[in-house]
Amino acid sequence: MREYLSEAIVLDKEPNGDLDVRFSLFTKKFGKLHAKAKSARKITSKLAPHLEPGNLVQVRLVEKNGLQVVDALKKTFLDINLRDLYHLEKILAEGEPDKALWQALIEKRFVWREVLALLGWDPENALCEACEKYNPAYFDTRTQRFLCGNCSDIFFKSSPSQKSERAARNRLVKIT
Repeated sequence: MREYLSEAIVLDKEPNGDLDVRFSLFTKKFGKLHAKAKSARKITSKLAPHLEPGNLVQVRLVEKNGLQVVDALKKTFLDINLRDLYHLEKILAEGEPDKALWQALIEKRFVWREVLALLGWDPENALCEACEKYNPAYFDTRTQRFLCGNCSDIFFKSSPSQKSERAARNRLVKIT
């Protein structure tokens, strides 16, 4: 049984069974990790208030049938939009630490244009996937492609239903 101690930013959380919660953490030492917290949905849970998305925490993880959060202490709340954290969680590779991204997040300098450049998708040199114009306005986190404002509107209007149009819009991040 191995134990890990690191600072982490809570990116996302989702229920896992009746009482457990699965957390997505971006750690300083290990990059993005997924870990489970037993009984974190109980009203008496000591971990739950510390492990809210957007919190910077000191976390202790134990490797036992996957990673488990056994201890967490909130240091501060990072004023980063929860939607941005959700999208960041979707595009980060697991187990890849990134010191430059960590510094940007800790210093509360979250700008999509800079974050994408740090992760290897430089918007400065990117072209719209559809019309190949420079200076795209959006980045699709699911397909990992850039779109300009005109093509994003056409992309949405081609969706067969209003529900799928809303889902498509929810996966785009504005980078201008």
